[in-house]
Amino acid sequence: MAETPDATTVPIAPFTGPALWHGPAMAGRDDWVLTLSAGHQEELRTAVRTVRRRAAPLLRMTVLDFPLPTLSAVLGRAATALARGRGFVLLRGVPSDLLGEAEAATVLRGLGQYLGRPVSQTPDGRTLCHVRDADAAPGAAVPPAYRTRAAIPFHTAESDVLGLLCLRPARSGGRTLLASAAAVHNAVLGARPDLAEQLYRCHHFDRHEDQESGEETALISPLITRHGDRPSMRYDRARLDHGFRDSERDDVPDVAGELYALIDTTAASPAVRLELDLGPGDLLLLDNHVVLHARSAYDDFDAPQDKRHLLRLWLARPDDTAPDERGAGAAELPATRAGVVPRDVIRPRDPGMARPGRGRPPRRAHPDETRTHPS
Repeated sequence: MAETPDATTVPIAPFTGPALWHGPAMAGRDDWVLTLSAGHQEELRTAVRTVRRRAAPLLRMTVLDFPLPTLSAVLGRAATALARGRGFVLLRGVPSDLLGEAEAATVLRGLGQYLGRPVSQTPDGRTLCHVRDADAAPGAAVPPAYRTRAAIPFHTAESDVLGLLCLRPARSGGRTLLASAAAVHNAVLGARPDLAEQLYRCHHFDRHEDQESGEETALISPLITRHGDRPSMRYDRARLDHGFRDSERDDVPDVAGELYALIDTTAASPAVRLELDLGPGDLLLLDNHVVLHARSAYDDFDAPQDKRHLLRLWLARPDDTAPDERGAGAAELPATRAGVVPRDVIRPRDPGMARPGRGRPPRRAHPDETRTHPS
C-alpha cells in the first residue's frame, strides 16, 4: 500500500500482557465469568421497579434511577477487566422474570449506565438493537447481517464496549465467537511480517451496513494502533472490501486482500477463537478495541415467541474507566468510539473538499478515532 502519515516508523513487536489470550486456554477457565448472586438478582428487580415508579424514560435513565447498592461493585470489576484485562466478561444470571422485552431493555440500559455512555448503533439513532431474524419478505430490502440467521465473520463494532444480553438462544447454532486482537496481530506478525506492517497503515472503510444508500459514511484508519501493551483494532471485512473498491487508490489490491484473508483465517482458527453458547440471562460484555467477535449460522424455532433473541448495546467508555496509562501521555489512550452518527445530525460541509461526481472524499481518522460521519 502507499505510504501514509499513519504508517508505523518503529519495528513491530508482539503484544504481551492480559489482552493477549487464546481461546483453548480461556475455555478451560472461568475467571472471566461473573455469576449474579440471589441478592444481586433482587437488586435488579428493585432497580426495574424504581425506574417504573419514577417513570424514567430509557433514553434519560441514570444510575440514580437504577440503583445497585452492591452489584455496582461487580460492574466496577467488569469495567476493569474490559479496560485493563483480557477485554471481555460474561455476566451470568439475569433472572428469567426480567427477560421480557420491556424488562430486558431496562436491565441492559440500566447496567450499561455503570459502564459507559450508550451511543447510536444505526443512522436512525437506535441505542438498543434487537438481534433476531427479521424474516424479510421476498422482494424486501436486505436486512443487516445481525437481523438474519447467517454467519457473521469476525469484526469489531464502532463502540468502546459491546453488550449482548441473551433472552433466548437458537434451536441450534448461533454460537458467539471471540478472538483476541493481540493474538491475531501476533499470529500475522509471525506468519507474514511483510503484511504485519500493513496493519498500522491506513485503510478505507465504507459506510456502515445500516446506512441508507443515499447517505455515505467513509473512514480512513489504521487497522491497529498501539497503546502501551494493548492494541486498539478496527476491522470489518465487508466495509473494507467496499472501501477499497471505492477509494480510487493505485495500490496493489492483492496486498490488502491477502492481509484481510489472513486476519479472517487467524481469528477463526481453533488455536485463537473462543466459542460461547449464550443462554437466557447471559450478558456478554467486550471491549471492541482488544476483542473481535463473530457469530455462527443458526437454525431457529418456528414459533415467534421461541425464536433466538438478543439485545445489543453499544457504549462509549468514560475517561475514568480507560486504561491507566496517562503517565505515557494522551497518545497512549485509545480515542473514544462513539457509535454511528444519526442522520439528523447536521455537520458543516467544506465546499473545497468536494470532488465532481464523487462527493466528499473519505475522512481521515485520528489514528484511533472510531466515529463514522456522514460525508
